[in-house]
Amino acid sequence: MPFNCIITQKPNNGCNNIITTLQDLPATMLEPVFPIALKFEEVVYKVKLQGEKCKEKTILNGVSGVVCPGEILAMLGPSGSGKTTLLTALGGRIGGKLLSGKITYNGQPFSGVTKRRTGFVAQDDVLYPHLTVFETLLFTALLRLPSSLAHEVKVGQVERVVAELGLTRVRNSMIGGPLVRGISGGEKKRVSIGQEMLINPSLMLLDEPTSGLDSTTALRIMTTLKGLAEGGRTVITTIHQPSSRLYHMFHKVVLLSEGRPIYYGSASSALEYFSSNGFSTSLTINPADLLLDLASGIGPESKHAMEQGENMEKEKKQVREALICAYEKNISTTLKAELCNLETATNSWKKDGSNTTRKDIRGEQWCTSWWHQFKVLLQRGMKERRFEAFNRLRIFQVLSVATLGGLLWWHTPESHIEDRVALIFFFSVFWGFYPLYNAVFTFPQERRMLIKERTSGMYKLSSYFLARTIGDLPLELALPTAFVFIIYWMGGLKANPYIFILSLVVVLYNVLVAQSLGLAIGAILMDIKPATTLASVTTLVFLIAGGYYVQQIPPFIVWLKYLSYSYYCYKLLLGVQYQENDTYPCLKMGKWDYCRVIDVPAVKSMGLTNLWMDVCVLALMLIGYRVIAYLALQRIRMR
Repeated sequence: MPFNCIITQKPNNGCNNIITTLQDLPATMLEPVFPIALKFEEVVYKVKLQGEKCKEKTILNGVSGVVCPGEILAMLGPSGSGKTTLLTALGGRIGGKLLSGKITYNGQPFSGVTKRRTGFVAQDDVLYPHLTVFETLLFTALLRLPSSLAHEVKVGQVERVVAELGLTRVRNSMIGGPLVRGISGGEKKRVSIGQEMLINPSLMLLDEPTSGLDSTTALRIMTTLKGLAEGGRTVITTIHQPSSRLYHMFHKVVLLSEGRPIYYGSASSALEYFSSNGFSTSLTINPADLLLDLASGIGPESKHAMEQGENMEKEKKQVREALICAYEKNISTTLKAELCNLETATNSWKKDGSNTTRKDIRGEQWCTSWWHQFKVLLQRGMKERRFEAFNRLRIFQVLSVATLGGLLWWHTPESHIEDRVALIFFFSVFWGFYPLYNAVFTFPQERRMLIKERTSGMYKLSSYFLARTIGDLPLELALPTAFVFIIYWMGGLKANPYIFILSLVVVLYNVLVAQSLGLAIGAILMDIKPATTLASVTTLVFLIAGGYYVQQIPPFIVWLKYLSYSYYCYKLLLGVQYQENDTYPCLKMGKWDYCRVIDVPAVKSMGLTNLWMDVCVLALMLIGYRVIAYLALQRIRMR
């Protein structure tokens, strides 16, 4: 490791004033911390307004600053000031032409090496509700720590993080969610921070880690972050309304007002700076309260702070303009000089550590192999869904429908061939629509988790996709198997084990195709409401065009039935159950005789030939829908 020291900073004096050797730091992590000094210059970010051509809104406008190892940089400002946008940009999660300016990490642009050394904690805790605290951290460690580390070492790392974050008491408790009772909000936040601590990050970015927490829990979390910074990490956090105790833990502060910076510098010097520019107060006040009032355009001695009106808006605008002018005059020039000094320091770092840097860049893009990712994701998915996979409601739903259907079609005589054909169509309909509706929810429900983990570089999309779809197979195939076992024999279809097994295989085949279409619809729309609407329309069309209700479809729309997988499943089930030379008892001229099955209108319109062609068409649908779902998921990679 070429960086054998941690570099911390006194405010506004560069990043190389105080040098502390790594040997003097607590040995709580697997490897020494790789120091990262983050510099951002004149960052501008704009978004296009929907419904208005060529119009853009500026979210960030000329924000600059630097934060060094050992420091905590806090971003303050009222709601809508651009704090989260700036943090996301610094984390390398915003790109494109709408973002301009220069953001560097030890003088280098954002890269895969920096990404693997960066921990990003979003404002909302995106966690699996049915996993325990220890399981959540363990699966994260198995996915994010390199394969070169033994399993026991990864478990030991999880144990250290659990102890360091004070989660020992709840290590075996479920995370919980809206419908599942679990740990508290503060504990969830610590679990989210722990997920990032596992990789021993050099750069930690946190979006409002204390929102919604009581003051004691917020203080504990900030104390944890301060400990991380003292361990040589660069910590950047947005924070909405910090108490005075929290404020004094910050080393630096960036204050934003409507996307423009009005202060950058030492947290302890903020009050003195604003006082020198005519914004002083005679009251003993929490510095954060004064800063947020100023960022909102409210002066410390304003008598109209709670009023609304045109005069108040003019006063707020004047306060903001005065603060922006003061920033340009007093801070901007000094900040540019500081950034130049840091440029010189980072150039010397690059010379000292050039060999290792090149080695890291040449290293593997992924910490773990595809097969390892697949196994861990499959195991995690099955553990997460172990409570909902075979829940009583779904089992009751399927078994009750099967039993009721078996009673309605109880031992249907061979002469009632129309009823038998209706039962066969019911197989194709029910197991064409039931798995589709279940699959539609799969990816929209995991969208936030997928974005979080993919942007952190935890796994390849292909390993996630395959693990997620294979993990659902036990439920998707077990219930239809039980369904067919019940209703097939109760309904009095051909009592031939071979025919029964073929019928079961066709139904399971249809289930996989229907599930594939549901996955594709969910992945394309990624929103449950429109996805279920589209699924309803699709299933209705496939039902009508399935070949049972309308046997003579007009030529101009006959192509529609060839898009319906229910049509192919229905035809295959008929082909399994009957042959072209089969007969059934029927009345002719008032006497019982035997008629050919192929002459029954419902069977004749479908036909009993070219069954292998139908099998191939369903195979194309099965593969095609899943490919579409996979390609659709790639679109949300960096959203």
